Amino acid sequence: MKQIRLFSGLFTVGFWTLTSRILGFLREILLTAYIGPGPVMDAFVAAFRLPNMFRRFFAEGAFNAAFVPMFSKRVEGEENAEGFAQDAFNLLAVAVLALVGLAMVFMPALVWITAEGFYGDERFDLAVDYGYVVFPYILFMSLAALFSGVLNATGRFAAAAAAPVLLNIFACTALIAGAAAGGEVIRWLITVIPLAGVAQLALVWVATERAGYRIRPGLPKLSPEMRRMVRIAVPAALAMGVTQVNLVVGQLVASKTEKAVSWLFAADRLYQLPLGVVGIAVGIVLLPDLSRRLRAGDKDGARNAFSRAGEFTLLLTIPSTVAFVVLPNPLVSVLFERGQFGAEDTASTALAVAIYGIGLPAFMLQKLLQPLFFAREDTQSPFHYAVVAMIVNAGLAFGLYPLVGWIAPAIAASAAGWAMVGLLIIGARRMGEEARFDDRFKRRAWRIVVASLGMGIVLYAAIHLFGWAFQMSGWRYLALILLIKVAAATYFFLGHLLGAFEVSEFRKALRRS
Repeated sequence: MKQIRLFSGLFTVGFWTLTSRILGFLREILLTAYIGPGPVMDAFVAAFRLPNMFRRFFAEGAFNAAFVPMFSKRVEGEENAEGFAQDAFNLLAVAVLALVGLAMVFMPALVWITAEGFYGDERFDLAVDYGYVVFPYILFMSLAALFSGVLNATGRFAAAAAAPVLLNIFACTALIAGAAAGGEVIRWLITVIPLAGVAQLALVWVATERAGYRIRPGLPKLSPEMRRMVRIAVPAALAMGVTQVNLVVGQLVASKTEKAVSWLFAADRLYQLPLGVVGIAVGIVLLPDLSRRLRAGDKDGARNAFSRAGEFTLLLTIPSTVAFVVLPNPLVSVLFERGQFGAEDTASTALAVAIYGIGLPAFMLQKLLQPLFFAREDTQSPFHYAVVAMIVNAGLAFGLYPLVGWIAPAIAASAAGWAMVGLLIIGARRMGEEARFDDRFKRRAWRIVVASLGMGIVLYAAIHLFGWAFQMSGWRYLALILLIKVAAATYFFLGHLLGAFEVSEFRKALRRS
């Protein structure tokens, strides 16, 4: 029953995250079609990455890693969880307000630090201008993360997982309305971003109230519990935000080449689709579950939860990786090539997609392995590993740029992701059996890999036999849909045949979710 409950939570979060990612993908399709790679899109990407980078630190990174385990244990032990959440809310609100104030003063410096190659041309002034409008988004998202943490820790995943959908609904509506009105589409887009943040915060705040937790703004106080949470959160900020830091380093390098920031952004959006659905679902559901089990001394249950989350991760990650490596050009062409996005943009973006695809399993495994440490309130170890990974990323990004040009950041990010995973695996060995995969995982893992490789062979053959269909504007959409259906059917047929998974498990989880 606990296993089905875990899968149910994964499917609930996965469903809403997939919905958000699909709408987000529509947002990027509209962005590339109406604006296209160039100075305006480069500037928007740099500006929008600033609040998103800090959001990963304050919201999905440090805050979740520190707050969720501590709050979950108080819920389990009935130790005034609401009072703890209230104190955390007040402290977080003041900290993020201070950050927003500093960013408003030093916005030009922030843009220069993260996109130095923009300096001296129009992209710099545009990025600063956009940054002033979109940066306050982090305030609403950071506070929403607290309410989402409360909901997730109490097993209520739907509202928190659904909240990000609102951003993409607002953004898509603004892009379409701006294009229809004939004005500056980018102005419509940047204006609605903070408004979407307000809507997301309102949704999870109301859901938290309905769950029985009444949280109101107040004066912060540095109680011993809050000091402890901060001590845990600071190293977790870097550990969980390493991917964002690596993206910023990549942006810094890519900003020296016109359009490169836009190409890498489009590629990042594509591989983030499975990463968001699976990685975020696993991280959100696994962390509070592990925290509760470890608090109760249920080591067998913790190992089972970790292993089943591992199966779920591999189940969707490995075939996604194979697809990105085998057919990046058809994917990018069908999804992005229209309007201002041309054939040159497709070729460049597809190259980045293939390289990011090689790193996709590493990015996923980080989401699986980090909760092992955070559930034990150990954020120091992932912090040290993250420092090593960032050094690897920066060294390769800057070092390879003179040799391979703008694609260096993608190579560096994938290599750094695998370095981080290797360090996490080594560090987890000292935790005991509950941090090791069980026999069922080991039996199924290699079968998932074989089924994915079989799917890849079928895809490779299909592309060479019917690749002509992707050159025809009227047929390429249908061709991609059919190709995806063939890939899915092949993968699930081989997986079921080999015993990589059982369809009945997913049916039960879907019914519960």
